[in-house]
Amino acid sequence: MRRSIFSILLVICGALSLSAQEFKVITSVESIVSSGLGRSRIIDGNEEKDYAEFTSTQTEDDNTRNKSKRDEIRVKDFDETKLLNFFNIGGIRFQNIAANDAIITSKINAMVADGWELAFVTSAVESDSGKGDSSGIFITRYIFKR
Repeated sequence: MRRSIFSILLVICGALSLSAQEFKVITSVESIVSSGLGRSRIIDGNEEKDYAEFTSTQTEDDNTRNKSKRDEIRVKDFDETKLLNFFNIGGIRFQNIAANDAIITSKINAMVADGWELAFVTSAVESDSGKGDSSGIFITRYIFKR
């Protein structure tokens, strides 16, 4: 009896582990434009896209350029959560950073409550490159799976 119950549980666990995983990317963009003129947001796309529809294969014999149309690729159904900019007129604003952390934490907690697991986080900066360039962004991608 114990052996058959154990066998059934083993089969159920094996079936669950064979199911496909689903991934979702949430992106935060935080402005590092001086004087607080930039825009900062969390972007959460609600539309699914199949990358294969916009992919072409280049070969030595066929190097035809990818003819995908921008309006076909563009996602128009997404959630946009406002964040605060890192800078204001007086310079860097630490309250804004703390506020953004609280909002991003809330978003992560909501995703986890919906059954998502935070799998990876990656970030990058495009910052002020000197005289004449007063713009930049801090972008972070949160990759969830379930």
